[in-house]
Amino acid sequence: MNLLNEDKVIDLSELFKIFGDSTRVKIINVLLNNELCVNDISEKINVSQSAVSHQLRILKDSKLVKYRKDKNLTYYFLADDHVEKIFKMGCEHINEI
Repeated sequence: MNLLNEDKVIDLSELFKIFGDSTRVKIINVLLNNELCVNDISEKINVSQSAVSHQLRILKDSKLVKYRKDKNLTYYFLADDHVEKIFKMGCEHINEI
């Protein structure tokens, strides 16, 4: 494998920082098999709606989560299967420890 250039090192570091917050990890976890609105996410992970909204903004900006609007509700879901793979690989790794 070739060494990453400096820009790619920074990008990869930023990606892993996103997974460094427990609330974001909880949100990704509940979105693995579900498309949910802020209220449902908030109830499932027992975190305030404002905190969920803040973390969803970070996840959207990082292109890990996408959304769709349905009338007055916004539903969030994982952006692609890479997010799920990263999450599941992390889970596999910590289960080996």
